[in-house]
Amino acid sequence: MDTKNDSIILATASYDFDIKIWHAHNGECARTFSHPESQTNALAISPDRFLLGSAGYQHVRMYDINSNSPNHLISYDGIQKNVTALGFQEDGKWMYTGGEDCTAKIWDIRGARSLVVARIFQIDSPVLCATLHPNQAQLFIGDQSGIIHIWDVKTKHSEQLIPEVEASIQHLDVSSDGKMLAAVTNKGRAYVWRLDGSSTGAPPRIVPVHKINVHSTYALKVRFAPDCNTMVTTSADCTAKIWRTDDFSLVTTLTDTQQKWVWDAAYSGDSQYLFTGSSDYVARLWSIKTSSVKRRYQGHRKVITALAFKDRVL
Repeated sequence: MDTKNDSIILATASYDFDIKIWHAHNGECARTFSHPESQTNALAISPDRFLLGSAGYQHVRMYDINSNSPNHLISYDGIQKNVTALGFQEDGKWMYTGGEDCTAKIWDIRGARSLVVARIFQIDSPVLCATLHPNQAQLFIGDQSGIIHIWDVKTKHSEQLIPEVEASIQHLDVSSDGKMLAAVTNKGRAYVWRLDGSSTGAPPRIVPVHKINVHSTYALKVRFAPDCNTMVTTSADCTAKIWRTDDFSLVTTLTDTQQKWVWDAAYSGDSQYLFTGSSDYVARLWSIKTSSVKRRYQGHRKVITALAFKDRVL
């Protein structure tokens, strides 16, 4: 990772109602956005790198990443309960969210200063997480009852997957090559499936691959590395763990003396470094090779609940 290049974007959000953009190479805060009224549950950076999306309690907001104004650019406030997941389609034409109102939504974001709900997927349980397949056709949605819903956003067809009874799906991720799906539960387990035949946009054939007891308590996030060779899981046990995806053996456990619950994580573009955000108000940059903290990002006054990272454009 070229930490001297300022074109990389690191954003963190906290219970202190601030969202911070950092100079990733030196740990200095570049600007702070105000996110009053609620915590931020999820952050995402738009493909063109201009907008930062924030999912909060009863609203979705957009910030101009390059603006010196602390205020949001766009807000949609007509939502019930927490918005728990947010992400962008690869061309920036639409955005998806999931929430505790038991829906996943597709939003048309092509309007200059507006967000328009284009499609709604209704389920029976609060949505805790959602992630889009790289083919841009299937949205994987995890709910509190333990069901993973596979929603084909083009045909509206949906299927269900239940990895574990009486365990909520805390987070989901699909590998960048579209070949693997991973989920973690509130029981500290990770499940991995192979996704066959999904490169064309058709619904994939989902094949169970592995089940791992990754943490002793709540698992909070799972993310694949860009090179697909490893994945990270984070937890209320105050650790982030790196796992090989060929045999699902443990590579390393990332832990620091003051680190508490690790709420979120993001890999660098070269898959050699990891950013984490935790309950001790600190975001960290880790070297996976040495299992050491290379940099700390300090300035939040409360728990860091979400982060987002985009490497430089190659």
